[in-house]
Amino acid sequence: MVSRRFLTAIAIISTAVAFFLLGDFHARAGDAVDRAEYDAKLDAIRAEVRSQIGRDRVAVVPAGTAGNGPAGAGASANPSDATRTRMVAEIKQELQSEMGLLPLQLLRDRRTSFVELYSTDNQGRTNYGTAGYLGNGYFITVKHAVVALKDDDDRQHARKIQSVKIVYRGKEIPAKVIDTGDADVEVHSGDWAILKTRDLDLPALRVDAAFGYDFADPIFRLGNDYSKGIIVSTGYVGQRMPNGLVSCLTDGHPGVSGGGVLDQRGSLVGIPIGRMQGDYRFSFILPIRPEMLRKLPTYEQPEPLAHTAVAADQH
Repeated sequence: MVSRRFLTAIAIISTAVAFFLLGDFHARAGDAVDRAEYDAKLDAIRAEVRSQIGRDRVAVVPAGTAGNGPAGAGASANPSDATRTRMVAEIKQELQSEMGLLPLQLLRDRRTSFVELYSTDNQGRTNYGTAGYLGNGYFITVKHAVVALKDDDDRQHARKIQSVKIVYRGKEIPAKVIDTGDADVEVHSGDWAILKTRDLDLPALRVDAAFGYDFADPIFRLGNDYSKGIIVSTGYVGQRMPNGLVSCLTDGHPGVSGGGVLDQRGSLVGIPIGRMQGDYRFSFILPIRPEMLRKLPTYEQPEPLAHTAVAADQH
Protein backbone atom coordinates (compact mmCIF):
# COMPACT_ATOMS: atom_id res chain seq x y z
CA MET A 1 0.00 0.00 0.00
CA VAL A 2 2.83 2.41 0.95
CA SER A 3 4.77 1.70 -2.18
CA ARG A 4 1.76 2.46 -4.42
CA ARG A 5 1.19 5.85 -2.78
CA PHE A 6 4.87 6.63 -3.09
CA LEU A 7 4.90 5.77 -6.78
CA THR A 8 1.81 7.88 -7.39
CA ALA A 9 3.37 10.89 -5.71
CA ILE A 10 6.58 10.43 -7.68
CA ALA A 11 4.57 10.31 -10.93
CA ILE A 12 2.67 13.52 -10.11
CA ILE A 13 5.83 15.37 -9.16
CA SER A 14 7.60 14.18 -12.31
CA THR A 15 4.69 15.37 -14.48
CA ALA A 16 4.65 18.81 -12.83
CA VAL A 17 8.40 19.21 -13.28
CA ALA A 18 8.08 18.24 -16.92
CA PHE A 19 5.34 20.82 -17.59
CA PHE A 20 7.33 23.47 -15.76
CA LEU A 21 10.45 22.79 -17.83
CA LEU A 22 8.38 22.79 -21.03
CA GLY A 23 6.77 26.17 -20.17
CA ASP A 24 10.11 27.69 -19.29
CA PHE A 25 11.53 26.49 -22.61
CA HIS A 26 8.69 28.11 -24.59
CA ALA A 27 9.02 31.34 -22.59
CA ARG A 28 12.73 31.54 -23.31
CA ALA A 29 12.09 30.83 -26.96
CA GLY A 30 9.47 33.63 -27.14
CA ASP A 31 11.80 36.08 -25.42
CA ALA A 32 14.50 35.22 -27.90
CA VAL A 33 12.18 35.94 -30.84
CA ASP A 34 11.04 39.28 -29.34
CA ARG A 35 14.63 40.24 -28.63
CA ALA A 36 15.62 39.42 -32.20
CA GLU A 37 12.80 41.58 -33.62
CA TYR A 38 13.69 44.45 -31.30
CA ASP A 39 17.35 44.25 -32.30
CA ALA A 40 16.36 44.25 -35.98
CA LYS A 41 14.25 47.42 -35.57
CA LEU A 42 17.00 49.11 -33.57
CA ASP A 43 19.55 48.25 -36.27
CA ALA A 44 17.22 49.76 -38.91
CA ILE A 45 16.86 53.00 -36.94
CA ARG A 46 20.63 53.22 -36.49
CA ALA A 47 21.15 52.71 -40.21
CA GLU A 48 18.63 55.47 -41.03
CA VAL A 49 20.36 57.88 -38.64
CA ARG A 50 23.79 57.09 -40.14
CA SER A 51 22.44 57.71 -43.65
CA GLN A 52 21.24 61.21 -42.66
CA ILE A 53 24.49 62.25 -41.01
CA GLY A 54 26.40 64.61 -43.24
CA ARG A 55 23.45 65.74 -45.35
CA ASP A 56 22.57 69.44 -45.61
CA ARG A 57 19.78 70.49 -43.30
CA VAL A 58 16.65 71.90 -44.95
CA ALA A 59 15.53 75.23 -43.46
CA VAL A 60 11.92 75.47 -42.33
CA VAL A 61 10.27 78.39 -44.15
CA PRO A 62 6.77 79.67 -43.28
CA ALA A 63 4.31 79.87 -46.19
CA GLY A 64 1.43 82.25 -46.75
CA THR A 65 -2.17 81.23 -47.30
CA ALA A 66 -2.76 83.27 -50.45
CA GLY A 67 -4.25 81.39 -53.37
CA ASN A 68 -2.14 80.81 -56.48
CA GLY A 69 -3.50 80.89 -60.00
CA PRO A 70 -2.14 79.01 -63.02
CA ALA A 71 1.20 80.13 -64.45
CA GLY A 72 0.90 82.98 -66.91
CA ALA A 73 -2.67 83.80 -65.92
CA GLY A 74 -1.69 87.23 -64.62
CA ALA A 75 -4.47 89.66 -63.83
CA SER A 76 -7.11 87.40 -65.34
CA ALA A 77 -6.81 85.10 -62.31
CA ASN A 78 -7.97 87.89 -59.98
CA PRO A 79 -11.68 88.72 -59.69
CA SER A 80 -12.88 92.00 -61.12
CA ASP A 81 -13.89 94.86 -58.85
CA ALA A 82 -17.55 94.14 -59.49
CA THR A 83 -17.12 90.44 -58.70
CA ARG A 84 -15.17 91.21 -55.55
CA THR A 85 -17.80 93.69 -54.39
CA ARG A 86 -20.55 91.14 -54.97
CA MET A 87 -18.60 88.44 -53.11
CA VAL A 88 -18.04 90.73 -50.12
CA ALA A 89 -21.72 91.70 -50.05
CA GLU A 90 -22.81 88.05 -50.19
CA ILE A 91 -20.43 87.06 -47.40
CA LYS A 92 -21.66 89.92 -45.21
CA GLN A 93 -25.26 88.97 -45.85
CA GLU A 94 -24.60 85.32 -45.00
CA LEU A 95 -22.89 86.31 -41.75
CA GLN A 96 -25.73 88.67 -40.84
CA SER A 97 -28.30 86.00 -41.61
CA GLU A 98 -26.52 83.27 -39.64
CA MET A 99 -25.82 85.49 -36.62
CA GLY A 100 -29.08 87.43 -36.67
CA LEU A 101 -27.34 90.76 -37.14
CA LEU A 102 -28.53 94.07 -38.55
CA PRO A 103 -26.07 96.48 -40.21
CA LEU A 104 -24.99 99.19 -37.80
CA GLN A 105 -25.74 102.00 -40.25
CA LEU A 106 -29.23 100.63 -40.84
CA LEU A 107 -29.88 100.58 -37.09
CA ARG A 108 -28.75 104.18 -36.83
CA ASP A 109 -31.05 105.18 -39.68
CA ARG A 110 -34.01 103.34 -38.21
CA ARG A 111 -33.42 104.84 -34.77
CA THR A 112 -34.20 108.31 -36.14
CA SER A 113 -37.65 107.07 -37.20
CA PHE A 114 -38.75 106.72 -33.56
CA VAL A 115 -39.58 109.48 -31.11
CA GLU A 116 -40.32 109.81 -27.42
CA LEU A 117 -44.03 110.04 -26.60
CA TYR A 118 -45.57 111.75 -23.55
CA SER A 119 -49.20 112.04 -22.49
CA THR A 120 -50.77 113.91 -19.57
CA ASP A 121 -54.08 112.98 -17.94
CA ASN A 122 -56.66 114.97 -15.97
CA GLN A 123 -55.07 113.85 -12.71
CA GLY A 124 -51.78 115.54 -13.54
CA ARG A 125 -49.88 112.32 -14.22
CA THR A 126 -47.55 111.99 -17.20
CA ASN A 127 -46.94 108.71 -18.97
CA TYR A 128 -44.15 108.06 -21.43
CA GLY A 129 -43.79 105.70 -24.36
CA THR A 130 -42.60 105.55 -27.97
CA ALA A 131 -44.02 106.23 -31.44
CA GLY A 132 -42.77 105.20 -34.90
CA TYR A 133 -42.93 107.56 -37.88
CA LEU A 134 -44.88 106.46 -40.97
CA GLY A 135 -44.41 109.66 -42.96
CA ASN A 136 -46.53 112.75 -43.70
CA GLY A 137 -46.89 113.48 -39.98
CA TYR A 138 -48.37 110.07 -39.06
CA PHE A 139 -47.11 107.96 -36.16
CA ILE A 140 -48.02 104.52 -34.87
CA THR A 141 -48.01 103.68 -31.15
CA VAL A 142 -50.00 101.80 -28.51
CA LYS A 143 -53.52 102.80 -27.55
CA HIS A 144 -52.92 102.60 -23.81
CA ALA A 145 -50.32 105.39 -24.09
CA VAL A 146 -52.77 107.92 -25.56
CA VAL A 147 -56.23 106.73 -24.47
CA ALA A 148 -57.38 106.02 -20.91
CA LEU A 149 -58.29 102.34 -20.70
CA LYS A 150 -59.86 100.38 -17.86
CA ASP A 151 -57.80 100.27 -14.69
CA ASP A 152 -57.72 97.55 -12.03
CA ASP A 153 -61.02 98.85 -10.58
CA ASP A 154 -62.69 98.93 -14.02
CA ARG A 155 -63.12 102.68 -13.77
CA GLN A 156 -62.55 103.57 -17.39
CA HIS A 157 -64.14 107.03 -17.24
CA ALA A 158 -62.38 108.28 -14.12
CA ARG A 159 -59.21 109.11 -16.05
CA LYS A 160 -58.90 111.16 -19.24
CA ILE A 161 -55.90 111.91 -21.44
CA GLN A 162 -55.77 115.65 -21.94
CA SER A 163 -52.66 116.09 -24.09
CA VAL A 164 -50.37 113.98 -26.25
CA LYS A 165 -46.96 115.18 -27.41
CA ILE A 166 -43.96 113.76 -29.20
CA VAL A 167 -40.40 115.03 -28.86
CA TYR A 168 -38.87 116.21 -32.13
CA ARG A 169 -35.33 117.59 -32.07
CA GLY A 170 -35.63 118.44 -28.41
CA LYS A 171 -39.01 120.19 -28.76
CA GLU A 172 -42.48 118.97 -27.82
CA ILE A 173 -44.88 118.73 -30.77
CA PRO A 174 -48.63 118.33 -30.14
CA ALA A 175 -50.15 115.14 -31.56
CA LYS A 176 -53.75 114.18 -32.27
CA VAL A 177 -55.20 110.67 -32.01
CA ILE A 178 -56.96 109.91 -35.32
CA ASP A 179 -57.47 106.13 -35.11
CA THR A 180 -57.26 103.31 -32.58
CA GLY A 181 -57.85 99.62 -32.20
CA ASP A 182 -60.69 98.10 -30.19
CA ALA A 183 -58.74 97.41 -27.00
CA ASP A 184 -60.34 98.41 -23.70
CA VAL A 185 -57.45 97.01 -21.63
CA GLU A 186 -53.69 96.97 -22.04
CA VAL A 187 -51.77 94.18 -23.82
CA HIS A 188 -54.56 93.40 -26.25
CA SER A 189 -54.60 92.71 -30.00
CA GLY A 190 -56.44 96.00 -30.50
CA ASP A 191 -53.97 98.00 -28.40
CA TRP A 192 -52.72 100.29 -31.18
CA ALA A 193 -53.24 103.90 -32.22
CA ILE A 194 -52.36 106.29 -35.05
CA LEU A 195 -51.29 109.86 -34.26
CA LYS A 196 -51.07 112.91 -36.50
CA THR A 197 -48.74 115.87 -36.19
CA ARG A 198 -47.52 118.42 -38.69
CA ASP A 199 -45.26 116.99 -41.36
CA LEU A 200 -41.82 116.32 -39.89
CA ASP A 201 -38.40 115.77 -41.41
CA LEU A 202 -38.00 112.17 -40.27
CA PRO A 203 -37.30 109.00 -42.29
CA ALA A 204 -40.49 106.97 -42.72
CA LEU A 205 -40.53 103.32 -41.72
CA ARG A 206 -41.10 100.51 -44.18
CA VAL A 207 -43.94 98.27 -43.00
CA ASP A 208 -44.09 94.52 -43.48
CA ALA A 209 -47.43 93.06 -42.41
CA ALA A 210 -46.51 89.63 -43.83
CA PHE A 211 -43.65 88.85 -41.46
CA GLY A 212 -43.96 85.19 -40.41
CA TYR A 213 -42.78 85.40 -36.79
CA ASP A 214 -41.21 81.96 -37.01
CA PHE A 215 -39.75 80.52 -33.85
CA ALA A 216 -36.27 81.92 -33.02
CA ASP A 217 -36.37 84.57 -35.76
CA PRO A 218 -34.03 87.42 -34.74
CA ILE A 219 -35.72 90.77 -34.08
CA PHE A 220 -34.64 94.27 -33.05
CA ARG A 221 -36.62 96.39 -30.63
CA LEU A 222 -36.32 100.19 -30.43
CA GLY A 223 -38.01 102.14 -27.68
CA ASN A 224 -37.85 104.95 -25.13
CA ASP A 225 -36.39 102.83 -22.30
CA TYR A 226 -37.12 104.41 -18.92
CA SER A 227 -37.61 107.75 -20.71
CA LYS A 228 -33.88 107.85 -21.48
CA GLY A 229 -34.21 108.17 -25.24
CA ILE A 230 -34.49 105.64 -28.06
CA ILE A 231 -32.45 102.53 -27.26
CA VAL A 232 -32.08 99.37 -29.32
CA SER A 233 -32.36 95.84 -27.97
CA THR A 234 -32.06 92.50 -29.73
CA GLY A 235 -34.06 89.35 -29.17
CA TYR A 236 -35.79 86.34 -30.67
CA VAL A 237 -39.33 85.32 -31.51
CA GLY A 238 -41.01 82.91 -29.12
CA GLN A 239 -44.48 81.77 -30.12
CA ARG A 240 -47.84 83.11 -31.21
CA MET A 241 -50.35 83.55 -28.41
CA PRO A 242 -54.08 82.73 -28.62
CA ASN A 243 -54.92 86.44 -28.23
CA GLY A 244 -53.07 87.38 -31.44
CA LEU A 245 -49.89 88.59 -29.76
CA VAL A 246 -46.40 87.09 -30.02
CA SER A 247 -44.14 86.32 -27.08
CA CYS A 248 -40.51 87.28 -27.57
CA LEU A 249 -37.24 87.00 -25.73
CA THR A 250 -36.44 90.70 -25.62
CA ASP A 251 -36.64 93.11 -22.72
CA GLY A 252 -39.86 94.99 -22.01
CA HIS A 253 -38.68 97.97 -19.99
CA PRO A 254 -41.10 100.79 -19.13
CA GLY A 255 -41.37 103.25 -22.01
CA VAL A 256 -40.82 100.85 -24.93
CA SER A 257 -44.56 100.43 -25.52
CA GLY A 258 -45.43 101.78 -28.95
CA GLY A 259 -41.88 101.44 -30.20
CA GLY A 260 -40.78 99.36 -33.14
CA VAL A 261 -39.95 95.72 -33.76
CA LEU A 262 -37.78 95.34 -36.87
CA ASP A 263 -36.81 92.32 -38.90
CA GLN A 264 -33.36 91.73 -40.40
CA ARG A 265 -34.12 94.01 -43.34
CA GLY A 266 -35.06 96.88 -41.06
CA SER A 267 -38.79 96.72 -41.83
CA LEU A 268 -41.36 97.50 -39.14
CA VAL A 269 -43.10 94.20 -38.35
CA GLY A 270 -44.65 94.90 -34.96
CA ILE A 271 -44.87 97.10 -31.89
CA PRO A 272 -44.03 96.11 -28.30
CA ILE A 273 -47.05 96.49 -26.04
CA GLY A 274 -46.31 94.65 -22.80
CA ARG A 275 -44.07 92.34 -20.82
CA MET A 276 -44.24 89.17 -18.76
CA GLN A 277 -45.56 89.92 -15.29
CA GLY A 278 -42.60 90.20 -12.93
CA ASP A 279 -39.97 89.55 -15.62
CA TYR A 280 -38.62 92.24 -17.96
CA ARG A 281 -36.74 89.70 -20.10
CA PHE A 282 -39.88 88.54 -21.91
CA SER A 283 -42.21 90.83 -23.81
CA PHE A 284 -45.32 90.70 -25.95
CA ILE A 285 -45.42 92.09 -29.46
CA LEU A 286 -48.39 93.14 -31.55
CA PRO A 287 -47.77 92.21 -35.21
CA ILE A 288 -48.47 94.93 -37.77
CA ARG A 289 -51.78 94.49 -39.61
CA PRO A 290 -52.99 96.36 -42.72
CA GLU A 291 -56.03 97.71 -40.82
CA MET A 292 -53.70 99.80 -38.67
CA LEU A 293 -52.93 101.97 -41.72
CA ARG A 294 -56.54 102.49 -42.83
CA LYS A 295 -56.59 106.19 -41.84
CA LEU A 296 -53.42 107.01 -43.75
CA PRO A 297 -54.83 108.44 -47.00
CA THR A 298 -51.66 108.42 -49.08
CA TYR A 299 -49.39 105.94 -47.39
CA GLU A 300 -46.53 104.81 -49.63
CA GLN A 301 -43.77 102.41 -48.74
CA PRO A 302 -40.42 104.26 -48.78
CA GLU A 303 -37.67 102.88 -50.97
CA PRO A 304 -35.21 100.54 -49.21
CA LEU A 305 -31.91 102.09 -48.20
CA ALA A 306 -28.97 101.50 -50.53
CA HIS A 307 -27.04 99.38 -48.03
CA THR A 308 -30.02 97.04 -47.56
CA ALA A 309 -30.57 96.28 -51.22
CA VAL A 310 -28.46 93.11 -51.12
CA ALA A 311 -30.28 91.89 -48.04
CA ALA A 312 -33.66 92.49 -49.67
CA ASP A 313 -32.60 90.60 -52.78
CA GLN A 314 -31.77 87.55 -50.69
CA HIS A 315 -35.36 87.15 -49.50
